[in-house]
Amino acid sequence: MPSPRRTTAALAAVSAAALVSLTPTAAQAHGAVFNPVSRIAACYAEGPESPDSQVCKDLVADSGTQPLYDWNEVNIANADGNHQAVIPDGKLCSANRDKYRALDWARTDWPATAVNSGPFGFKVRVTAPHSGTMTMYITKQGFDPTQPLKWSDLDSTPAAVYNTTRTSTDGYYAFNGTLPSRTGRHIVYMVWQRNDSPEAFYSCSDVTFGSATTTTAAQAPTESKIAAGASLSTVSHAGHGGDEQPPALSADTTETPSSPLPLALAGAGALAAFGAGSILLTRRRNEG
Repeated sequence: MPSPRRTTAALAAVSAAALVSLTPTAAQAHGAVFNPVSRIAACYAEGPESPDSQVCKDLVADSGTQPLYDWNEVNIANADGNHQAVIPDGKLCSANRDKYRALDWARTDWPATAVNSGPFGFKVRVTAPHSGTMTMYITKQGFDPTQPLKWSDLDSTPAAVYNTTRTSTDGYYAFNGTLPSRTGRHIVYMVWQRNDSPEAFYSCSDVTFGSATTTTAAQAPTESKIAAGASLSTVSHAGHGGDEQPPALSADTTETPSSPLPLALAGAGALAAFGAGSILLTRRRNEG
């Protein structure tokens, strides 16, 4: 006959197994800057299968189309605010992830957004809002775009700081900032650190000031383009809190999905109860 201690251990094992199988997985990544348009967003907008600009063609030739279909996944799961420690110089745009290595190329033909010094409206497309802080940096005057981006290239005074919430308006965070006086080609660098997780997201956007010209004007992906490529994305959006859901048309009005955690707990309880009942029935039979 099983001892009380063994019965308790068996129940604990059943509960643990249920929670392991039903608890949501860890967050992955969920957003990209659409104004000024980030490098990955601009190339995705051109079309992963047949991009227009040479740099985006070269990106696909080097890394394939998957990085573009996963345009909202440039992240580090355990950054925990230690951005300079986990991302070395020259790897800022890719967040030191080999999958996105092409984003670090120091080239002057990246599609760019024409901007002016002064007030600027930033816009970030998010497919999974998270509570945290979004900081927008810009390179210092004299930045050389033919050299890999380094931490020391960024102005210590952010162009904008925005506290993000677990919900967003039509799939976007929109906030105002100020672009300092600059000339020529520069990079706007986003660091988005969650405060409910060590996960952080990163983004590089090419901009041109004043009379500087660019061969290709960056365009953000349309909502129809986002929806069309969603099925080819490998980014998970389940179980991250807030109003997270797969990429969808921002005009869609879908009800916020409830967290699957209560279902996981309920399932664990049901399995535990079943296991307890089976053990007690076996004991009674043995005693009989």
